[in-house]
Amino acid sequence: MGLFRVMMPPKLQLLAVLTFALTMFFIENQIQRLEESRTKLERAMARHELSEVEQQRRGKDGARGLLLEDNDGDDMVIIYNRVPKTASTSFTNIAYDLCGKNRFRVLHINTTKNNPVMSLQDQMRFVHNVTSWRGMKPAFYHGHVAYLDFAKYGVKGKPLYINVVRDPIERLVSYYYFLRFGDDYRPGLRRRKQGDKKTFDECVASGGSDCAPEKLWLQIPFFCGHHSECWNVGSHWALEQAKYNLVNEYLLVGVTEELEDFIMILEATLPRFFKGATDLYKTGKKSHLRKTTEKKPLTRETIGKLQQSKIWAIENEFYEFALEQFQFVRAHAVREKDGELLVLPQSFFYEKIYPKAA
Repeated sequence: MGLFRVMMPPKLQLLAVLTFALTMFFIENQIQRLEESRTKLERAMARHELSEVEQQRRGKDGARGLLLEDNDGDDMVIIYNRVPKTASTSFTNIAYDLCGKNRFRVLHINTTKNNPVMSLQDQMRFVHNVTSWRGMKPAFYHGHVAYLDFAKYGVKGKPLYINVVRDPIERLVSYYYFLRFGDDYRPGLRRRKQGDKKTFDECVASGGSDCAPEKLWLQIPFFCGHHSECWNVGSHWALEQAKYNLVNEYLLVGVTEELEDFIMILEATLPRFFKGATDLYKTGKKSHLRKTTEKKPLTRETIGKLQQSKIWAIENEFYEFALEQFQFVRAHAVREKDGELLVLPQSFFYEKIYPKAA
């Protein structure tokens, strides 16, 4: 072969090399096509097998005139223990707009004086109501209530928790001005601090109580729950417990700054409740109603003063943790195309289903 290559003219050598390369490319291309065809065939066979299983299941249930899919999610309960001033009203209004169309109940948990901590007897009552109140299922509960671990109360089944968090300083500033000037959701309602014209900057400069770093301590205890240590301002134990609950007990926690993405992922994950939520958020009126009025931007001095506190550092650590987790979930749930986010299609399928359908 070596002698043949030496005796072959250069042009023929080049032609031989090109022919060999094209042949190899053609063979590799055919192999790839065969692999793709094999994968498609396996998926088609798996879908066929799964379809036969589903038909058998439907046939058994058909004697009662009811398809199992009709009941999917009918026992589901979602609890949105909303943190104040995190766009919670905007999101809750979407649930109210969708409940009739998507056939679920929305219930507001109204606690005395908006106290987020329930008494032990109320905790038991609430857990019993949520799990056994069949006439109110499927249900979406919302309210300013700290997290409750349902497994602690000896009941079967646990609700799905969701929530939204916000930059801790932005949340406090919004709450500060809300107490004084309200918002455009109920503009005529008299607020508790109405008449106080002092700006947030002026409050911080004068050492006011409504803008003190201790007021930042809210998102961590809401996620931490009903343990006494959760409400100990600046507790590192509370921080770690809040992180644990966020990862292990919440289906999804979004951030105010990326609320549309949060809604989009919820719609893809829980269409029984949130089908149509993304379009409603983009085009609806109620979802954009609540905006705090008279809110002034902060000076660098004010921000720097708040960021010197240990409380801000801990609350901000929790917010950054929640943000990172949400962005991780989003990266695996949606993709960007032409400047818009699109929900990724299902990326798994079932195969090798045994025993075979008769």
